[in-house]
Amino acid sequence: MPRRRVLTERELNRALLARQMLLGRVSAPLPKVLDRMGTLQAQYAPSMYIGLWTRMEGFEREQLDRALERRSVAQGTLMRATIHLVSEADYWPVAIGVRRGRREAWLSASYRKDYSASQMAKLASKLRRRLAGGTISRKEIHELLGSDSVLTNGVNMWLDLVRVPPSGTWERRRADLYAAAEHWVGPPPKIEEADGIELLVRRYFGAFGPATLPEAANWAGLHPKRLEPVLGRLKLRRFEAEDGAELLDLPRAPLPDPETPAPVRFLPTWDASLLAHARRAAILPEEHRSKVFNAKTPQSVPTFLVDGRVAGTWSYEKGRVKTKPFRKLDASARRELRGEADRLAELHMD
Repeated sequence: MPRRRVLTERELNRALLARQMLLGRVSAPLPKVLDRMGTLQAQYAPSMYIGLWTRMEGFEREQLDRALERRSVAQGTLMRATIHLVSEADYWPVAIGVRRGRREAWLSASYRKDYSASQMAKLASKLRRRLAGGTISRKEIHELLGSDSVLTNGVNMWLDLVRVPPSGTWERRRADLYAAAEHWVGPPPKIEEADGIELLVRRYFGAFGPATLPEAANWAGLHPKRLEPVLGRLKLRRFEAEDGAELLDLPRAPLPDPETPAPVRFLPTWDASLLAHARRAAILPEEHRSKVFNAKTPQSVPTFLVDGRVAGTWSYEKGRVKTKPFRKLDASARRELRGEADRLAELHMD
């Protein structure tokens, strides 16, 4: 059996940057960009806008507002019970793919041991009747279901809910207005869990590959055994990492030259390229991880990339984007950083 090609950390770094559109901004419809990103994590509303701005040519905040209003994209609690922004076409396959795993994980938590699946299903039916095709605020959900926040937070594991604009947008950041996805996005298609998981696997390797099966499972919030059966349905390339791990990838997915120049880029909080499932590509050097993710800042902090790696943090203050490099940057990087910071400040002021 021929030896598989070994991919270096630098090659994996450039592959992830290319797939995340961080080597060059793209001109493409917003839903297609989200599909290429493998969805966009969106607990903090401005992160959606900054994550798209740093990847899309000429992006303006109104583009996302319009897409949310037109329902070509949707915000919902999906992988890892976390809010994600997805294309309308991907919403139901992703929701169906993670549904069983999300419910099992929710019920298994020790402080939820007094709740059963049938109890949660009854609450979901009660909420569905109340919605009747309309919208409901978080406060109204509490009033309907009772003051137990465990129940009100968990009911969307049994009734798929989406955030309805203008809540969860740049101008109104609190995502506290909901609709049933079956009404806002449209009725779910007749697909099986395996079909949804297959799409998740495709999205992950297309957006973050080459990668291992456990890394894909970590991103999806599912046990690797849930992903294993669908691998046989896919035609995948196989590589080897420097530590001997098997890496999986989609055919014809980009693998740029490791010496490809990487421009300065600004990333928002919770950008998925920095999370644990993408650790192998070293976008976030381990020596700096505690500066970005720690007990004092569990939501992470905004960062910027120089040569494809996190080189510092940034903040928006008094009309300017201020940067704090982790080390001294050369003159060329400082010029590029200032120019990109000025453009990001313009996004804030729109």
